[in-house]
Amino acid sequence: MTALEELLRVPNRTENPYIKEWKGNGGRVIGFTCSYVPEEVIHASGLLPYRIEARDCRDTDLADVYMHRFNCTYARCILQEGLSNRYDFLDGICLLNGCEQIRRLYEIWNAERKTDYMYMVTIPHSIYDEGLAWYRDELFNFKEKLTSDFAVRCSKQDLSESIKVYNETRRLIMDLYKLRQSENVPISGSDALRIVLSAYIMPKETYNMLLREALGELRSREGKDEYKVRLLVGGSAVDSPELFEIIESLGGLIVADTLCFGSRQFDHMVAEDGDPLDALARTYYSHNPCPRMMNEYKNRLKFTEDAARAASVDGVILQKIVFCDNHAVDSTMLADDLEAKGIPTLVMERDHMLTDTGRLRTRVEAFMERIARR
Repeated sequence: MTALEELLRVPNRTENPYIKEWKGNGGRVIGFTCSYVPEEVIHASGLLPYRIEARDCRDTDLADVYMHRFNCTYARCILQEGLSNRYDFLDGICLLNGCEQIRRLYEIWNAERKTDYMYMVTIPHSIYDEGLAWYRDELFNFKEKLTSDFAVRCSKQDLSESIKVYNETRRLIMDLYKLRQSENVPISGSDALRIVLSAYIMPKETYNMLLREALGELRSREGKDEYKVRLLVGGSAVDSPELFEIIESLGGLIVADTLCFGSRQFDHMVAEDGDPLDALARTYYSHNPCPRMMNEYKNRLKFTEDAARAASVDGVILQKIVFCDNHAVDSTMLADDLEAKGIPTLVMERDHMLTDTGRLRTRVEAFMERIARR
C-alpha cells in the first residue's frame, strides 16, 4: 500500500490502528474540538491529540435527551458519539467556548460521561491586547493542569520541538493545497479532505512522513481536467468527505476551502524563536478568525476572496449547519460581498448528518448550471 492510499483510508476505518498502537504502548489520548485549542501543548506533554468528530453519526436519540433539537446537529452528533461510548478510548478532553453549543456540550459531557480529565479553555470573542494576555494565561493554565493530572513534563524545549513538528505539518498540507490550485488538479476535493482529516487522528510524526511521500505521488499524476466548475467550500465544520462527494458527483471539483478542519487550521505558521507559549498564543488567537470573533469580518472576507482567486474558482459554496448562528450570519454577509466582487456564491443550509441529500443535490446542480464553464 502506498502512502497516499494509507492516508486516504485512515478516516474511513472503523478501528484506527494508530490509536490502537499508541494505547497498546501505554500512551494516552486527549480529545479536543476546536481549532483554537493548540495541539502543540498536548503533543509536547507526550500525549496524543485527537480531534473529536462525528462523521459516522446517523442518529441523535441519546443526545436529544440533553440537547434540544434547536441546538446544531454538529454538537448533538458529537454528544451522541460520546454517549454511545465511541470515545471511551480518550483519557481526557479539552473543549473551548467556541460557541454556546459546544460550551453546553462540555457541561453535559462532564456530568454524564465522567471522563477523568476535562478542561475548558476560554478565549475572548474579539482580538485585542488584553484578550491576548487572557488567552496566553489560559494556555499556561491548560498546560499546568495537563502536566499535573497526567504527571508529565512540558518544558519550553518540549514546546519548541512540537512547534517544529506541527509547522512541518502545516507546510506539507499547504503544499497539498497549492497542488490543487493548478489547472489539472491531481486529486479530488473529497480525497484531499480525507488526507487533511487524517492529520487530526494519528501521530503527527507518522503523518508528516506519509504526506511527504504522498505529495511525491500526487506530483507525478496527470491531473483531472474533466469537470464542470472549480469550487471553494466554506462555512460550518465539515468532518466528513460525504458532502464533498455529493458536490463532486455532480461535476464540481473542490479545489479550495476556508473550513476550520481545513485551510483555516493550517494556513499559518507559529514562530519558532522566542517564548514558545507566547508564540502559540499569538498565532492561535489571531489566525484566520472564526465567525465567533467580533469585528473580524473584513479579514474573513479577504481570506475567502484570496483563497477563491488563488485557486481560480468559478464559484463558492457556503454551507451552514441548521441552528449554527455564527455561520448563518457570516455566510449571508459573505455571499453578498463575494457576489459584488464577481464571485458567484451559494449559501446552503444542511444538517450535519446529511439526511436530505436530494435537496442538496438540487441546490448544487442549479448553482453549477448558473456558473458552468461554457
